Amino acid sequence: MRWRYIIYVVGVLTFFTGVSMTAPIFIELFYGDKNVFPLLNSMNIAIAAGLIPWFFYRKQAAEIDYISPREGMAIVALGWMFVGFFGSLPFYLSGQFGSFTNSLFESVSGFTTTGSSILTDIESISRGLLFWRSFIQWLGGMGIIVLSLAILPLLGVGGMQLYKAEVPSPVPDKLKPRIRETAMILWKVYALFTLVEIMLFLIGGMGLYDAVNHALTTMPTGGFSTKNASIAQFDSLYFDLVIIFFMLMAGINFTLHFQFLKGSSLAFWKDAECRFFLGTVLLFTIIISFDIFGTVYNTIGQALRYSAFQVVSILTTTGYATADYEQWPAMSQAILLMCMFIGGSAGSTGGGMKCLRIMVCFKYCYKELFSLIHPHSVSHVKIAGKSIPEDVVRSVLGFLALYMGLFAIAAILLAGTGVDFVTAFGAIAATLGNIGPGFGMVGPVENFALIPDTGKWLLIWCMLLGRLEIYTVIILLVPEFWRK
Repeated sequence: MRWRYIIYVVGVLTFFTGVSMTAPIFIELFYGDKNVFPLLNSMNIAIAAGLIPWFFYRKQAAEIDYISPREGMAIVALGWMFVGFFGSLPFYLSGQFGSFTNSLFESVSGFTTTGSSILTDIESISRGLLFWRSFIQWLGGMGIIVLSLAILPLLGVGGMQLYKAEVPSPVPDKLKPRIRETAMILWKVYALFTLVEIMLFLIGGMGLYDAVNHALTTMPTGGFSTKNASIAQFDSLYFDLVIIFFMLMAGINFTLHFQFLKGSSLAFWKDAECRFFLGTVLLFTIIISFDIFGTVYNTIGQALRYSAFQVVSILTTTGYATADYEQWPAMSQAILLMCMFIGGSAGSTGGGMKCLRIMVCFKYCYKELFSLIHPHSVSHVKIAGKSIPEDVVRSVLGFLALYMGLFAIAAILLAGTGVDFVTAFGAIAATLGNIGPGFGMVGPVENFALIPDTGKWLLIWCMLLGRLEIYTVIILLVPEFWRK
């Protein structure tokens, strides 16, 4: 473990975080709000903290021509921790977010695109800070490391190791021979969708500030809003449909978007995972619509509108809300809870277990049942007619087992802080899956303000675990990781 190089790269990411605070400073100045100095001071602290390791270790870093998988995971895990810390400084120094724990919670929730919040009155926060809150979700959506690979040539060394450690996918796609080109393509597609969504919001009559903020938190499937009532504040079918479309786009593998834009009109249909994802959305929407029709909503149109929005929002782990689903029938709530675990597609900005892993698990279970009937047969797990390598299958099954094990342990620990069972269960599902709202005290019309500080630190850890696909973070606790 070449710690000087690791510290050097983490310093670069910290410096980049400080430079990113320029945008909310301009917003704060434009609107004449009073939190310019907390933002300026935070920017200066982050830039200085990033320049120190650059000054001392830049020569040694220039000599590095390869980084190991262990070093790549250490850089990504520590990088996200430091970025979350420095990203919290504007919140803390402003005094509008209360304690440092609250500020760190909000920052990590933003960068990991979880969308859980401790704010009880969002609209009282200055517009520069709200923009920073949205902007860090957009930065974290496609990935801080992936963005750095795209724009910083000095991170080209060992780029694939960093890319694999950060990109939420069982098998990261490589669109171009050079990893920097792949990162650049992903970010261009991501930015294009964001710009189109902003324009559609403006066409519908949404103000520029709200349009930009909501687009910045839709594409990363983050879910932070500038309104206390989230998207429900607008009560607009047009805005609901626009957001549903872009949440779906964000929940699909971005590789498919690139293929479609390059002229492959059937790219989405040919992909088995995409069909599974869209089929799941359709099935759950239909079931919930019939469940809430007549019991919650008087017309089938209303039932379809609100069920589709909530299903897409939670399945893609965006976390926007247009209805209080805790008032819905038990079956609908159970389906939405299931959506929290499934998540979006591999290679999307969504969280959760990912549809591809669920598919591999189903196929593996079927293969085992088939083997019981035909013990002498030789069968393989296949997706879209292609055999999945055994090491990938083992990795997927290990991930699912680890995910559920960590979920159970974390829920027990959170319950130990004094919150009720439903809240503990919902809060861990919401943070580990990077969703945002959960159940109980942290439902769609509530927030995480009443969770004890000890519980918030546990949830911060869960958000990092969920965003970095568990392995990248949890492996730091394995003693063998640090041995030669």
